Amino acid sequence: MGVDGVEVNTCGWSTAPHFPLSSLLGDKQGQKRFINAFEERGLEIISLNANGNPLHPTDPAQGQGLKDTIRVAGEMGIRTVCTMSGLPGGKAADAMPNWVVSSWPPETQTILKYQWEEKIIPFWTDIVALAQENGVERIALELHGNQCVYNVPSLLKLRQAVGPVVGANLDPSHLFWMGADPLAAAQSLGEAVYHVHAKDTMLNGPVQATTSLLENGSLMNIPARSWSYITLGFGHGEEWWRQFCYRLKMAGYDGWLSIEHEDVLLNSLDGLEKSVALLQGVMPSAPADFKPQAI
Repeated sequence: MGVDGVEVNTCGWSTAPHFPLSSLLGDKQGQKRFINAFEERGLEIISLNANGNPLHPTDPAQGQGLKDTIRVAGEMGIRTVCTMSGLPGGKAADAMPNWVVSSWPPETQTILKYQWEEKIIPFWTDIVALAQENGVERIALELHGNQCVYNVPSLLKLRQAVGPVVGANLDPSHLFWMGADPLAAAQSLGEAVYHVHAKDTMLNGPVQATTSLLENGSLMNIPARSWSYITLGFGHGEEWWRQFCYRLKMAGYDGWLSIEHEDVLLNSLDGLEKSVALLQGVMPSAPADFKPQAI
């Protein structure tokens, strides 16, 4: 099929049926069997993904899952962990996360100050230290809605505060629906791109015209939504993906493109095969060898 590596979910919003986190932590023999199962099939485990909200104000298990994922990644020799930045409440007594997406009314700025100064930076300072203790070199934060880190400026703000262990998991699908340009994002992030999710988004113009891109309808009802996650090439064509791969190379990224299939209308195997075929046609696969002639 052309797949060489696998990103494995461990906890959080994934039931992680293939990765029993609590039992694998500290189990060297179990870890070896797990790795061998992939190697026997010619696959590399490229990262572990603690896919959740590690700063949820009333669900500490999500933060613990990230910490355990970092520990087990270190034990298994996996150097990249993908996750989300997390989103706390708007104040200490809140029971649910609070995502601020505007600058007014003025309480929005009070919320942001609390979230960043009292929650995000202290938490990630500790997580970076944990990663360094366990040999995890890169924590790739997905620029995702309903998280404190969701765009280039917020990623760079956290990276400046806690250091270069933290970088970006650049997933263009989220930037599309938030109105950003993934090509410009790749260029702006540069060496801070640690991982890439290959996922596409269809922007449904007629619906968007009346509802905007702020969409909270059912993910399963694509005709009624202003945007939806779909198979690579069905939202943005081959030329766009060719430009994206080239911009990543311009930014110095020479890592994995991890396909995520979240298209509710296409069969998962069919979607994966179509996505692999598209990427094989557009991504640079051999080292550059151009040299100016000696004249």
